[in-house]
Amino acid sequence: MSQSLEQKIDDQSAVIGIIGLGYVGLPLMSAFVKAGFKTIGFDVDQKKVDMLKAGQSYIKHIDAAKVSALIEEGQFDPTSDVSRMAEADCLLICVPTPLNDSRDPDLSYVEGTTEAIAKSLRPGQLVVLESTTYPTTTRDVMLPILNATGLKAGQDFYVAYSPEREDPGNPDFTADGIPKVVGGIDEQSGKLAEALYKQAIVKIVRVGSPEVAEACKILENTYRAVNIALVNELKVLFDRMGIDVWDVIDAAKTKPFGFQAFYPGPGLGGHCIPIDPFYLTWLARRYGLTTRFIELAGEVNSKMPEYVITQLMEFLNNQGKALRGSKICLLGMAYKKDVDDPRESPSFVLMEHLLGRGADLTYNDPHVPHLPKMRHHDLPEMSSQELTPRISRRTGLRAHRNGPFGVRLRFHREAFRDGIGHSQRHKRSSRRPRQDLQSLTFRCGKIEIFDQGRQNDCRPCFVGA
Repeated sequence: MSQSLEQKIDDQSAVIGIIGLGYVGLPLMSAFVKAGFKTIGFDVDQKKVDMLKAGQSYIKHIDAAKVSALIEEGQFDPTSDVSRMAEADCLLICVPTPLNDSRDPDLSYVEGTTEAIAKSLRPGQLVVLESTTYPTTTRDVMLPILNATGLKAGQDFYVAYSPEREDPGNPDFTADGIPKVVGGIDEQSGKLAEALYKQAIVKIVRVGSPEVAEACKILENTYRAVNIALVNELKVLFDRMGIDVWDVIDAAKTKPFGFQAFYPGPGLGGHCIPIDPFYLTWLARRYGLTTRFIELAGEVNSKMPEYVITQLMEFLNNQGKALRGSKICLLGMAYKKDVDDPRESPSFVLMEHLLGRGADLTYNDPHVPHLPKMRHHDLPEMSSQELTPRISRRTGLRAHRNGPFGVRLRFHREAFRDGIGHSQRHKRSSRRPRQDLQSLTFRCGKIEIFDQGRQNDCRPCFVGA
């Protein structure tokens, strides 16, 4: 059985089924098509399927013309018909793994997908979970559902885990150029999964079990969350001391060993860092342990939006204004630069704080033209406002990690003695000619609060966070 599948993989006649056509699934599909495989894409969202069939893309960095060409050539077949999973030789699961309201792992998408696979599971199929999850998920959650079919894992069908490492919108690291960690439920499953990914991915890192691969992904993201929490805490401390944390980081990263730069921000965003460490804390409780370091990092990071709001209120107070009724423009809704991905973006938390405190709020993000419905945020319908002179007279709170603009400016809180004057250290930046806000970009990860109503010089006059 395994030899037949291995031969299909080797001669690229194996049909690859991608389940979940989002920010992970679509790039993965593209990698396998590029390697010469025919793919079937499964998604329960009929609107997405219809758009793909029409040659359209709902993800900014996935080219619509490319999608259209792949469909016309018969290399990519999107569908919502889960009964067609039997047509695929290899099924790669790329579904969401969010947290529930109590911050525990929500595996309902993984369980539902596995149950759908089980209904049409046939001998000779390889099933690989790519969704980020806690160690033991593949063996303890998925495997019992598949084994209930009467088929035997490692003999009739094969199971592995290979965590996604997608970085949406990063042109330097595409799905096929990022090394892939693979762990099989048994020796034969691992061997087949390795052979499959080797066809499409630049480098395969084979590990001894799915648990190692699952833990690897959690470690990668927890490492980032903890280090971001460190610089966020230092940001708050150094701000009170009158020290610019950005200058400190710039100096520290000149050390050629033993230091990696992380940067403060308004909170954590994206599909991994705000969520994955909590899988580990939940798992630790099941084993009678506490992950105090990870939980403390989560506490620090989760407080950053409130810190930003406090800085904004302090700035307004110095101008003799209250936050209630103030006109605020939030610049950036996606969680990172140059993408349309709003998942877990701290901008939504900032919006809730601002609206709850009575601010007259608008936002601008050309990548997110309309405010999407979010699982954990109840916000009114809003659309991105063009940065016209009317909008630019508002106080702007920049929550985006970067944006579509062109010139880098850097300002610091201590530069503004009374909200009017700029210190000597900023004269070079402030001499830049005024154009409009489309010509501005700001330091990645920083929160900028600026009063664009000063049309005589039209420069930021306050930076918080």
